This record gives sequence, structure tokens and C-alpha cells, in this order.
Amino acid sequence: MARTPKFVHLRSRSPYSMLEGALKIKPTAARVREMRMPALALTDTNNMCGALEFSDALVGLGLQPIIGLTLSLDLGISDQPGQLRRDPDGTIALLAQNERGYENLMVLSSAAFLDVDATDLPHVKAERLETLNEGVIALTGGPDGALNHLICEGRLEEAERWLDKLAQIYPNRLYIELQRHNLPHEIEAEKTLIAWAYAKNLPLVATNEPYFLDPDIHQAHDALLAINEGSYILEKDRRSLTREHYLKSTEEMVELFKDLPEAIENTIDISKRCAYRSQSRAPILPNFGDGSLSEGDILAQQAKDGLKARLEVIELADSEQAYYDRLDFEIGIIRQMGFPGYFLIVSDFIKWAKQQGIPVGPGRGSGAGSVVAWALTITDLDPLKYGLLFERFLNPERVSMPDFDIDFCQERRGEVIKYVQEKYGEDQVAHIITFGTLQARAVVRDVGRVMQMPLGQVDRLAKLVPSNPASPVTLAEAIKMEKGLRDAQDEDPAVRRLLETALKLEGLYRNASTHAAGVVIGDRPLTELIPLYRDPRSDIPATQFTMKWAEKAGLVKFDFLGLKTLTVIDRCIKYLKKQGIELDIDAVSTNTPEAYKPLSDGLSAGVFQLESSGMRDVLRKMAPDSIEELTALISLYRPGPMKNIPMYIDRKYGRADIEYPHESLKGILEETYGVIIYQEQVMQIAQVLSGYSL
Repeated sequence: MARTPKFVHLRSRSPYSMLEGALKIKPTAARVREMRMPALALTDTNNMCGALEFSDALVGLGLQPIIGLTLSLDLGISDQPGQLRRDPDGTIALLAQNERGYENLMVLSSAAFLDVDATDLPHVKAERLETLNEGVIALTGGPDGALNHLICEGRLEEAERWLDKLAQIYPNRLYIELQRHNLPHEIEAEKTLIAWAYAKNLPLVATNEPYFLDPDIHQAHDALLAINEGSYILEKDRRSLTREHYLKSTEEMVELFKDLPEAIENTIDISKRCAYRSQSRAPILPNFGDGSLSEGDILAQQAKDGLKARLEVIELADSEQAYYDRLDFEIGIIRQMGFPGYFLIVSDFIKWAKQQGIPVGPGRGSGAGSVVAWALTITDLDPLKYGLLFERFLNPERVSMPDFDIDFCQERRGEVIKYVQEKYGEDQVAHIITFGTLQARAVVRDVGRVMQMPLGQVDRLAKLVPSNPASPVTLAEAIKMEKGLRDAQDEDPAVRRLLETALKLEGLYRNASTHAAGVVIGDRPLTELIPLYRDPRSDIPATQFTMKWAEKAGLVKFDFLGLKTLTVIDRCIKYLKKQGIELDIDAVSTNTPEAYKPLSDGLSAGVFQLESSGMRDVLRKMAPDSIEELTALISLYRPGPMKNIPMYIDRKYGRADIEYPHESLKGILEETYGVIIYQEQVMQIAQVLSGYSL
């Protein structure tokens, strides 16, 4: 017989409550399932960054996600003369009942970051709640709530007016929230809260406010709060929580509120009233054109016109018909997969950039294999000339979004993004958020600082953690690998405490910033699809979801990479022009032997992807004399394939025999001396040997 659930946690703080929450989403979901609770609410501080990730994790375990947030409010009641910034008056906890409620929470969360001055902490003005209340259940906020603050400050008339206002904004959807972590301000406010609940016929609800999973993480979490505030653990006047702020069991919560059983029962009522989760969507793109023609027809016409213009000025690598056949094949796949709009949008902003004289790269990555992209001037490489395969970029048998890596002059990249904002609407364009984590070295330094350990000692410990940006080492791995860390841990209790604390905090989010290149463009105001965030260093909003989750929410990423090399080339051409030398960089031949001589001498400083000391050494050994050999070198010069560089060079100079895995592969591998280098070669080998389609 199924057990009737008795309690649901309606509050929780994930690591997206940066340097505050420590409930990692997947372990927390697993613990809730172990506790046999049917649901869990996520109420991060002002943000909904984890909404979709949280939803997927809980649904995957057969649990009900409840999406909410803890929102900081400005009630307009605590202005002080000479105040440098507007500090919030307290919080309120809001939960989405349905899709409309979820949409309102996204707008409120976005406003907390976008509608405040740069010096202010994130918050919203209380009056915003009045127009964004539909489909939302409100909890008064517990000890951090504006209601509790007013009661504890002795401002009972203002507190009662605020409670009455909330009851008006959320009719039959307001709950007076009680928490019992044995904090003085909880105890002080509770009698008044209970009295008002009975007098005003408002329901009570019991919540715990878990910031971490288990009581034994409390000390580590206390260090996290000190890191957040830039203070020290031993400081008295700083924010701290109790050991009771952990994910308590149903039995513990029932016992804690045994005098108010209805407050426990109401958690189940609320969870039953909340029936909406953050949703995944198919890709959403703004419409291109005026609607008189379909995007597929616009694409076909522009691509055919563009290919005609290209073929008039190049030396054909195959018959003209071969180019048109390839174009028709690609257009068919692009139509079939529903991506004409993506190609048209990218082509449009690249053409605009070129018209403004903004340097744009010739294209790199798998997108260079598309004749359609070449015809639309997205790329400047003839795919047939270089044997590039369209199937590597777009493939109906492996459905994924197309993704062009587009390089712009670093100094003028912002102009292109501004053009996109003006074309599609400022509220429909955003950067993509990224999160920095407390990685092994950083967490050792941070914890050492808040513990007030000697700086030199902490620095020595941090430097014992191996540094490998390509494959970062965890602190646990570093302790296993480095005897110095183990010895220090055994000999010094303070070091042992530091490392134990750091291990518990490692991997939590430390800060938010924006993706170096990623921009999303929606077909409607983005706050209807996803909550937004403001990076103080940018004048463009960012998504609150990371790239992975933004794409799952239906947003399509466009890469606007800023490349210094393009800026340098542009300046060089302008300097030459001042000297009367006209140079069209796009028309420069790659078959000029003199151009390869400096590279063969290792003189490649400032040349994109060729300027490292290791690369210059290989250039001298290889002495490349064609663009094909340079391409091979760049492809080989990365972890793994690097071991094939000596073999490639020896085969080039006849010091080793050229061998092929099978004679039928000679045509595929002849250009690279029998060495398998490119993904295209792997695909073609599978086709020849196994009869696979590309």
C-alpha cells in the first residue's frame, strides 16, 4: 500500500545561489527520492538559472519539480539620506502554479537584474508583484522575508499593511511561512505571524530552508558564506546559518512542527496546486523575410544567385554542374531539417558586416564544408576544391543544430551584435551566461584566506595542486597524486581542516560571466522563453541558462567570435594603402612559394594558430610549402594526433615509406602521406570500407 506523503520541501538553494547554496541538483534529487518525498521546490536567490536542469533531474527520478525563486523586494520604506545604494527590504518566496505563473516568475527574476542600478543589489520594486501575480503562490519569506524584518524591527503597523497587501495580490494563494532553525528573529516573529494567520484566516506553511544536504557540511558552508562576503570565519558580525539548515526528513519536520500539524499538511496542498515544470522546446528562430516567400524559397534563390557570382570569379575544382548538384543536395537537406532561417540570419549579418568594412574570417570548423554557406558568403572557402563534406556539418541521420564559428574583427565585433539587436529587437537578443567554479587551486586559496592561515603556507599548498587547464585535476585527485599535500595534511590539523573544507566546496559556482562568443536570437521577447541576467561588464543582457540549457529551452546560439588577427590584418592593409599599395586579401593566392619561406624558418609570431614556440619548432622541421600542409599541421598539432607529426614529416621527405591501411584508401589518404588526419577522411574510409552513408 502506497504511503500518503506528509511533507514536501518548498524551499531549497542550489549552487546557482552563488556562494550561498550548496545543494547540488542531482544529489539533492536523489536524496529527496530516498526520503520518499514526492516533490521538491527550487527557490534560488533572485534567479531561475537551474529551473530546466532541476526539472529534468527530478522528472528523471519520477519526482515533481516545483519551480520558484526567493525574490528580494524594495518596499520603498527604508530610504535613508545619503544612502549610496538601495538595499532590499527583505524577500518573498514565489512558486509557479502553472505556465502563466512560470512566465511571470521569469519576468520578475529578469527584472531583479535588469531593472536596477549598477550599484544596487538585485531586487524588484514591490509594486511589480501586482501585475505579475497570476498563477503564482506566495510564501511570506521566513526569517529573511520583508514581513519578518518589519515585525522584528517593531514596525507592526507597516508589517500588517504589507501582509494585507500580499493577501490582496495573491488571493487564496498566500501562505504565512514559519521556519524553525532556532534563530532569535524566527522565535521573535513567530507568535505575531501565527496570531495574524488565525485572525486574517490565512494558512500557515512550515518550511525548512536547506542550503546543504547534511549537518556535517555546516562548517564548510560557513566558510562558503565567508568567501562570499570577503570576511573571515572567526568574525562575529557576519552572516551565518545554523547546522539546522540542511535537507531534513519528513519525520524531522513533522516532529519540529508537531504543535502546528496544519502547517506541515499545507506543504502537500501547495505541491498539489503547483503543476508546471520548466519545458524543453524545439529550436526557435526569428522569421526571416516579409512572409511573401517561404524561408526555404528565399534560401534557394539567394544561394543560386550567390553560387553563380562565385563561379564567375574562381578556377573551378570540378564541373560547373557538380557545384549546382551539390548546392541542390544541400538545400534539400537544409529544408528537410528546418534550418533555412538559420543560414539566412547568419548570411544577413555577415553581409552587413562586410558592407560596413568590418573584417570577417573566411570560415572554419565543419561549416566550411557547405556550398550553400559559401554561396551565401558565410564562408570564403570552396568546399569542392578542398574535398570538404557537407555531412560533417549537417546530417539528417545525426540531427543537431548547425553551428558556424564566425570570426569578426575584435574591435568591431560589437557593431555586428548591435546590428542584430536593432534588426530583431533588443529584447530578443542576449549573450549566454557562463559560471566559474571553485576549482581545486582556487578553493584551497579561498578557504585558506577565510581561515586566516598564513598566505605563504596557503600559496605553497595551492601550488602543489597540478595545473592542467586542458584537463583540470580535482582536489581529491591532487591529494592522491601529491605526497606533499598528504604529508601536510597528516602533520598539521589546520591544513587537514582546510583540505576537508575545500573538498566539500569544490565545484560550487563562484561567479557568473558571459560566453566569449555565444549570442541567442529569439522570435519574441526572451523573457517569454527564458529568464535573463545582467553582467555588469556588458550592456547586453545574458540568459540565466547556460548554453546547454538555453538550447534545450529552444534558443539557438550564434557565434560572434572576436579575433585579434583579423584586426591586425585589417590595419596592415590600411597601412599598405597609405603607401600606395592596394591589396585584396581575399584574392591573395595560396600558391605563392615565397609566402611559405618565413613560416619554414619559424617566423610565425602573430600568425593565428601558428605562433606558439612548439608550433614554430614543428614549422621549421616540416618546412610546409602549401596551404594543404599548413592545414595538416594545424590539425595534427593537438593532444593525441601530435604523435603522428614525426611520421608525417618523415614520409614527406622520404625518410619513411608511405603506407596505407588498405589499398582502396590511397585516394583518400594520398594528400596526407597515408596519415589519417581529418574527420572527412574518417567518414570517407567508413564509406569505402563498410558501405556507410556519409
